[in-house]
Amino acid sequence: MISRTTIDQVYESARLEEVIGEYVTLKKSGANFKGLSPFTQERTPSFMVSPAKQIWKDFSSGKGGNVIAFLMEHEHFTYPEAIRYLAKKYNIEIEETEETAEEKQIKDTKESMFLVAQYAASFFEENLWETSAGKSIGCSYFKERGFTDETIKKFALGYSPDTGDALSKKAQKEGYNLDFLEKTGLVIVNENRQIDRFRARVIFPIRSMSGRVQGFGGRILSQNTKIAKYLNSPESDIYHKSKVLYGIYESKQAISKNDLCYLVEGYTDVIQMHQSGITNIVSSSGTALTIDQIRMISRLTSNIVVLFDGDAAGVRASLRGIDLILEQGMNVKVCSFPAGEDPDSFAKSHTTAEISDFLTQQSKDFIQFKASLLHEDGNNDPIKKAETIRDIVESISKVPDVIKQEIYIQSCAEIMEISEDALFSALAQINQKNKSKGAKKLIYNQGQTPVKKAAATVSKVDRVYELEKQIIAILLTYGNLEFDFEDNIIKPNEEGELIQHTKRMSAKVYEKIFLDLQQDEVELSQETFKKLFYQLIEIYQSAPEDLNLEKIMQTDDISQNEIITDLVMKEEQHQLHDWEKRNIFVKNKGTEVVRMVSETILSMRRYLIDQKIVELQLNTKEQGENQETLQEIISWQQLKKVVSNKLNRVL
Repeated sequence: MISRTTIDQVYESARLEEVIGEYVTLKKSGANFKGLSPFTQERTPSFMVSPAKQIWKDFSSGKGGNVIAFLMEHEHFTYPEAIRYLAKKYNIEIEETEETAEEKQIKDTKESMFLVAQYAASFFEENLWETSAGKSIGCSYFKERGFTDETIKKFALGYSPDTGDALSKKAQKEGYNLDFLEKTGLVIVNENRQIDRFRARVIFPIRSMSGRVQGFGGRILSQNTKIAKYLNSPESDIYHKSKVLYGIYESKQAISKNDLCYLVEGYTDVIQMHQSGITNIVSSSGTALTIDQIRMISRLTSNIVVLFDGDAAGVRASLRGIDLILEQGMNVKVCSFPAGEDPDSFAKSHTTAEISDFLTQQSKDFIQFKASLLHEDGNNDPIKKAETIRDIVESISKVPDVIKQEIYIQSCAEIMEISEDALFSALAQINQKNKSKGAKKLIYNQGQTPVKKAAATVSKVDRVYELEKQIIAILLTYGNLEFDFEDNIIKPNEEGELIQHTKRMSAKVYEKIFLDLQQDEVELSQETFKKLFYQLIEIYQSAPEDLNLEKIMQTDDISQNEIITDLVMKEEQHQLHDWEKRNIFVKNKGTEVVRMVSETILSMRRYLIDQKIVELQLNTKEQGENQETLQEIISWQQLKKVVSNKLNRVL
């Protein structure tokens, strides 16, 4: 585990504008920088970076945070990966905390394997460009495939010499342990000799989401039919075929930005599409699609388009695996290329615009595509048609969304020329059968049509959440400032009416808020707000000059950091639009702090009074009316009236 000292060093050294500037073109805007959002398609800037506060906010997508949050959002790093990336960038030595001997050995082994894999990738790449065999065999092959030098370098393609132990010898000579060369599958060790697994092949390095080399794919170029044409790294501690996607590192930003992922089978499909301008694409590397691969894509988007060759047999063979995508709640479409074409050949012979138009126009909803395809097989055979229908309904049953299920049923009924009632009945049977597996069950009436559920009520604004959020916003921005406040004392007169007495008091904002909430015995209910509230109060009470947003945000609690960013950067959003140049001046909230504090506390009190009245009224309904409860309700209503009058005057 990375030590706290190292993490602190990383935060102290990393400059937000410098890191983000590598990905976004930033322009000076007052004390801040602004630019186009790297997360959405836009023409006017909505992305703001504050060097002083070391936080950023993207107003178009709602994302925000510190330098670590940016790398986690944009590069899809984990928290430790982001720390390690910045440590490397700023030449900070990573200090590890104490680990058990077993943990240390496992981590050291995996790290050593990653280092060996990276060395091998560099070795293969160097051989491709700098040896006569690499140039005449490897480069020639890639050029024949239509790849440019730029594309070959982008994917770090390489060549492994025909010599049986070229990698093994050179790696060991440079200090790499044979044990790790064997563990990664790069070298096969027999009793008396060591053989390079990928000898005489062009090499496709397979990288993780964060860009680390995990394994390799190799293609033989000789005509020897006794040798496997394609070869992949064997399973190891760093390479699990079912958990990798070829091209995920090169494509992740485009997938996230376009909110769409194209899925193909081969390495060259990905590379050729990239070269043709379609960069949001990955490959399952010729394996049956797995849940782990789908979940990797789901980190970037919920929309997948599966691209098939124009080979109908290949399409049918792959249909079973795609049901997994539906089970994960993803939106799936299918695009089949013309007969004799695959993504590689199609991309090679068409322009970017033509490819893009084809993918857009020919992508069909998966259920509709499957229904049409299977309909062709069973159209003239009643038994086969029945099996086909059940197969389609099986796929529909895997869709978690009930509304989508109904739409698919309607579409399938039209294509297969069968009543919706029959399909709903079949779906109900399948759902009942799969209930033990967690499948969702639809409720049907006697006519086998879905029972319509009552329309969902429009979600109400969570008033408490908004009030607590406002309290944190005020504390973050104005907590240590001192103002004159009106303190309200409410007492009953001789007739029992509640009378409000006002006295003025000077206090710091955090003192006013803290004392009022203590007086009302109010505890913030939202955990993130509660944690921030006590953290801020403690800082203001002990050392207010030490309030440092950067320090508070040095955590892997991304939701907390996003809330802080949202509250702090909202003050500066108007800078993006240059409103001052249009003679539109934004009112300084600092001049209205007293009003905001009073309004927020009074609103909180009125909400709590409302809750108390409702509670008493429910008790009255359950236990029957009694004079004491009714009198208590009247008292609370009088208090609400006083608070409301005061609140209206504040407003």
